Amino acid sequence: MGKVEFISSKEAIKHIGNGSTLCAVAMSLVSSSQSILKEIEKSFLEKGYPNNLKFVHSCGQSDRIEGLTHLAHEGLLKQVIGGHWGLCPPMMNLISENKVEAYCLPQGQIANMYHSMALREPGKISKIGLGTFIDPRIEGGKMNACTKVLDDIVDVITVDGQEYLMYKEIPIDTLLIRGTYADENGNISTEEEAMMLEVLPAVMATKRFDGKVICQVKQVVASGTLGAKNVTVPGLFVDYVVVCDDPIVDHKQTSSWYFDPSYSGQKLAMINSKSNLTELTIRKVIGRRAMMETYKNSIINVGTGIPNDVIGTIIDEEKVSDDISITVESGVYGGVPAGGVDFGISKNAQALIGHDRQFEYYNGAGVDITFMGAGEMDAIGNVNATKMGSKAPGAGGFIDITTTAKCVVFCSTFTGVGLKVSFDEQNGLSIDQEGSIKKLVKEVQQISYNGKLAAERRQKMFYVTERAVFELTTSGVVLIEIAKGIDLQKDVLEQMDFKPIVSPNLKEISTSIYREGSFDLKSIIKNKC
Repeated sequence: MGKVEFISSKEAIKHIGNGSTLCAVAMSLVSSSQSILKEIEKSFLEKGYPNNLKFVHSCGQSDRIEGLTHLAHEGLLKQVIGGHWGLCPPMMNLISENKVEAYCLPQGQIANMYHSMALREPGKISKIGLGTFIDPRIEGGKMNACTKVLDDIVDVITVDGQEYLMYKEIPIDTLLIRGTYADENGNISTEEEAMMLEVLPAVMATKRFDGKVICQVKQVVASGTLGAKNVTVPGLFVDYVVVCDDPIVDHKQTSSWYFDPSYSGQKLAMINSKSNLTELTIRKVIGRRAMMETYKNSIINVGTGIPNDVIGTIIDEEKVSDDISITVESGVYGGVPAGGVDFGISKNAQALIGHDRQFEYYNGAGVDITFMGAGEMDAIGNVNATKMGSKAPGAGGFIDITTTAKCVVFCSTFTGVGLKVSFDEQNGLSIDQEGSIKKLVKEVQQISYNGKLAAERRQKMFYVTERAVFELTTSGVVLIEIAKGIDLQKDVLEQMDFKPIVSPNLKEISTSIYREGSFDLKSIIKNKC
């Protein structure tokens, strides 16, 4: 050992060449190498160097202000291959304005592709993405016009008579990772990071291509300080260590705070559910109805949007954490997930595993129920959650998780932009102002979830809104519930661009979801036993 060099963030830029393939490991702002990203931006804006980079990343890495935002400049990036940009408006603008070539691949496939690359395999082979916009027969993951003329980075292959997608390897020149501490030999620990992520597989993939690994840390400690089992990356694989000059600003545990040990597993925080009841909003109402699909001992996943923002708190408020098990794609098990820009972490989690390992579970066995946000759905049950107009937030873990989950529950308002509603337990729901955008459309703009394939494999799927609940069947999309106070023709059918099958046993959504205080989810789950 001992080959590692300790350098400044400014010196790190010398090791990122023009046209390099740069990879970074982070999620939201968790484990983002802020010092280095800021220095890349500063150097480019002042000196024009580095430029024309190809940037590879599995997860979204921004909180709308920091993280990946520092790379979102025309000329700095030539191409981006990533999983999600929903929290990085400048990157979505570059993509929509054709100022950067952009491929979107499923987050879990990228994370596990590092394993395939490290092992010198010809590519990552998977059924994940078939029939979606990732499939090269549809869009090939190409997110704008300037990318559509480029070569495919995903192929369709046949093995033993079955179709698979093969995700092609992406040679990495330079990798950015983040740790908590480095010792004098460059051994890296990550104990105060709120996620495990796919740090080591990305390192191994980079080393396979003789690339350089740059790691940002809070502090350097003496050799022997870090226990052997606490080392995430052996120093042999680290080329440069950058000690963060201002960790309070540039080495935060997540966007909203510097460090909280209850999110990284060192301590348990006190949680008083009664004093932490959240406001009863339309998003919470939708989340409540969605959670009525859970059952005793079910293992669930929550995605970004409405699910991540409300389901964790619903579980906590309703005291059902002993009845169901919550997971998050970052590798979280249990606890109370944070919402918004802090997506992916959980207070008082029972376990934190690697992000890549989590997707082995999601892609393999599959969770019992996944709750996902959605932008629009069409008559055959196709769902779009990855491209709205010219804006391309991307897939994240959406495609990985929805493909193999035993049950998928999409959570969405019925219409968008301007929707205002009133509700209470006695009267149900009323529409005060209708949204100006219809979400139940003739044909979705982009296929993130293939309804035809889901129906063929008899996957349970529900589309839950504040006023109506739909179920996907082999016959099509069926309206199974409407809210009390809602007019079927005026408030539902006339606000859709297709006519659903109306169930002959059309039911009323339980008005308990509009109740202040607890809506007694625990009894609902118990009665399903």
